[in-house]
Amino acid sequence: MKVDTMRWVDHYVGVPLCFLLKLVFWPFDRMRKEQKTASNNVLFIELSEMGSAILADPSMRWLKGQGKTLHFVIFEKNVASLHLLNTIDRDKIFLIKPDNLFSLAISSLKFLIWCRRKRIDTVIDLELFSRFTAILTRLSGASNRTGFDRVHEEGLYRGDHLTHPVMYNSHRHISRNFMTLVRASQNEPHQPYQKEWLDEEIELARAEVNSDLRSSVITKLKALYGDFKPGVQRLVLVNPNASDLLPQRRWMKDRYVNVIQTLLADYSDILVVITGAPAERSEAEILRQQVSHERCLNSAGVFEFKELVPLYSISELMLSNDSGPPHFASVTDLKTFVIFGPETPALYGALGNSTPIYAGLPCSPCVSAGNHRKTSCVDNQCLKAIDSGQVLGVLKPALDARVIMKAG
Repeated sequence: MKVDTMRWVDHYVGVPLCFLLKLVFWPFDRMRKEQKTASNNVLFIELSEMGSAILADPSMRWLKGQGKTLHFVIFEKNVASLHLLNTIDRDKIFLIKPDNLFSLAISSLKFLIWCRRKRIDTVIDLELFSRFTAILTRLSGASNRTGFDRVHEEGLYRGDHLTHPVMYNSHRHISRNFMTLVRASQNEPHQPYQKEWLDEEIELARAEVNSDLRSSVITKLKALYGDFKPGVQRLVLVNPNASDLLPQRRWMKDRYVNVIQTLLADYSDILVVITGAPAERSEAEILRQQVSHERCLNSAGVFEFKELVPLYSISELMLSNDSGPPHFASVTDLKTFVIFGPETPALYGALGNSTPIYAGLPCSPCVSAGNHRKTSCVDNQCLKAIDSGQVLGVLKPALDARVIMKAG
C-alpha cells in the first residue's frame, strides 16, 4: 500500500473509529480510571520505521532489565531491524502485512487474537499519533496502555484510549522520548507530564559479528572487485537512498558523484561501495556509471540484511542520506556521516559514532509529528544548500586520521 494511501486511511477512517471506540469504552474507562494493574507481558508497537526500532532498543532493554517479558508488533517488511540486536525473541514478534487493505485487516484481526494468547497486559505505542496503532492499542485487551498524547495541542486526535498518556516533547531526541514513555508505563496512570530526570546517556548495545557472515561478505566483495584485499583497502560505504516515506531526504546524485570521484582520486587505498536494497539496484547502477571508476562498486541487492553488520564491521566509514542504514550501523563502531534536510538530527540523529551534516534553514525541519511527516515542499533547498565541498570537508579528516594513526 502506498504511503499517502496509508496516511489517508489513517486520517479519514482512523479518526471516526477512534471516536467511536471512545464512546463504546467510555463506561468501562470511567469505572477503571484510577486502577493500576500489574505489568508483566509488555507489547511494543512500532510499525513503519526500521530506524525507530533501533532507537527504541535502549528503552526496551531497560524494561527487560526490570524483569518484564517483551513482545513487538511491526510491519512484515521492517522486521529485519529487530534482528540486529535480538532484544525481542523471535517467537514474541507479530508481523502485520500492509500490502493492501484486505491483508492489513486480516493480519490486524489475527494480531488481536495473538495478544490474548500472549496475555498482553501492557502496550507501549511508540508511533507518533497514529490512529491505526491507537486502535490496535485499544483493542489489544491490555489494561495498561501507554503512548504519546497531544495534551493541549490542537489536532492530532486519536481518541482517549491511554491509561498512561505521555506528552510528546518535540525538543528532545526521539530515543529520550521513548525512554520517558517506557518509564511512564511503570508509574502511576494518567500523569502526562513525566518529571523524572533522565541524566544518563542513551547508549545502544553492540551487535555480534558472525564470522561466517563476515567471510561471506568478503567473498561477495571479491566477486565485485577481484583485487579486494581486506585490511589493505579501506571500504567507504555510500547510501544515496531514502525510503518513499520522505523522498525529499535524498541528496543530489551529481553531488554524490563529485564526492565519490574526489575521494577515489585523492585516496588510492579506498574502495567505494554503493549500498542499497534490490529495488534500488538500478538507481545505484546509474550512480556507479556516472562515477565511472573501477574502484566504485554497486552492491545494491548483493548483501542480505543479516550481512550488514559484518559489512559495517570491516568498513572505514559511511556517507548516507537520513534513512535506515545509519541507524543499523549505530550498533557497530562504524563512523557514519549523515546528510539531513527536511528532518533534524536533534530529534532523529543516529546514536553512536555519527556526524550529522545539516544546513539548518529556517524552514527545516518541515516534517514533524504534527504533520505525520508529510511535506508539500518540492524544492528541497535544505539539501541543495549542502555542497560537495562541505561533505568532503568532514569526510577527508576522518580518512586522513586513520592514515596518520597507521604512520604513527
